Amino acid sequence: MTEIARGLEGIYVTETKLCRIDGQKGELVYSGYDIYELAEHSNFEEVCFLLWNGRLPTNEEYSHLVEQLRRERPISPLNNRLLHEMVGFVRPMRALEIAVTAIGALDRNSSDMSPDALQDQARRLTARMSTVIAAYHRIREGNEIVAPRDDLGHAANFLWMLRGSEPSELEARVMDVALILHAEHEMNASTFGAIVTASTQSDMYSAIATAIGTLKGPLHGGANDAVYKTLEAIGTEDKIPAYVDDLLARGERMMGIGHRIYKTTDPRAIILERLGEELAKVSPDAHYYHLSQMLRDYLAQKLEGKPLYPNVDFFSASVYKMLGIPNDLYTPIFAMSRIAGWTAHLMEQYANNRLVRPNALYEGAENRPYVPMSKRD
Repeated sequence: MTEIARGLEGIYVTETKLCRIDGQKGELVYSGYDIYELAEHSNFEEVCFLLWNGRLPTNEEYSHLVEQLRRERPISPLNNRLLHEMVGFVRPMRALEIAVTAIGALDRNSSDMSPDALQDQARRLTARMSTVIAAYHRIREGNEIVAPRDDLGHAANFLWMLRGSEPSELEARVMDVALILHAEHEMNASTFGAIVTASTQSDMYSAIATAIGTLKGPLHGGANDAVYKTLEAIGTEDKIPAYVDDLLARGERMMGIGHRIYKTTDPRAIILERLGEELAKVSPDAHYYHLSQMLRDYLAQKLEGKPLYPNVDFFSASVYKMLGIPNDLYTPIFAMSRIAGWTAHLMEQYANNRLVRPNALYEGAENRPYVPMSKRD
């Protein structure tokens, strides 16, 4: 009998040097480096270099990368016009998807799949996606676009462009770590979607547009927005039991709880909870963080004995809220982080390409005679 693997669960579609996950132990490793080490000591730019090159950069290489990203941050007049035209009609993730397509349309070397060209494209996408997200938000709020600053790192620059005020050292660090935690996660749905597109020898920009469209779904990148909406719906601690009991009675799942891979707490959730605790000491929106903790604890009681634990989305919702980020930008920020891993996987794919073309087991009718339309009842 032919075995069907719905959702491709347990199926290895390729080999990679980028990421290893042990869902039983709660381990996440980027190119040999434990996520706890990277979150403690590294920054997003350095992690990008690691994923794109398989090693950490030297001081000179790091400085060169930072300068290259700095040069690529400004968006084109075309994207500026597109963002203004889309406000009021298009949601942020769709706007980001369209903007990425426009970035590719203006790149005369978009079809160049040489290693150097792919690195250029990866840097361009990484730098500009953050500017696009911030600019779109500024425009829809009726504010002037805030230009990127050369003296700020990637994470701090994003908060500066988004809010129009320079973030504190703590805010910049929390944003930086959040980007690191979302940068890569092996063969997730959006990464696989990008690889399928790339396997046809389509360009990197088209593959990333595919990834963004895939990430948009609530079962993937949209979960953090759903967690925020849950916190908003609950409102106060005393309403947690009734909300959760009613949800479970209807047979619905709590977004941000459980993961296809992790059978214990997602290590990224552990790191974000710790960061959230620091932010909560100074944030006027600390209520959301504390409500998340209480919700997690009540769910643990109700789901005792089941392998359902918080994933990265569960605490990212309250952390982003404390950073002053609107909830409909949570998923675009996920994309702005994951661009590092997406592009790294695409480099691996282009270097050893094979068209992704699985099979489907046919279970339909056989030997049906064709009846002319004039004789059909």
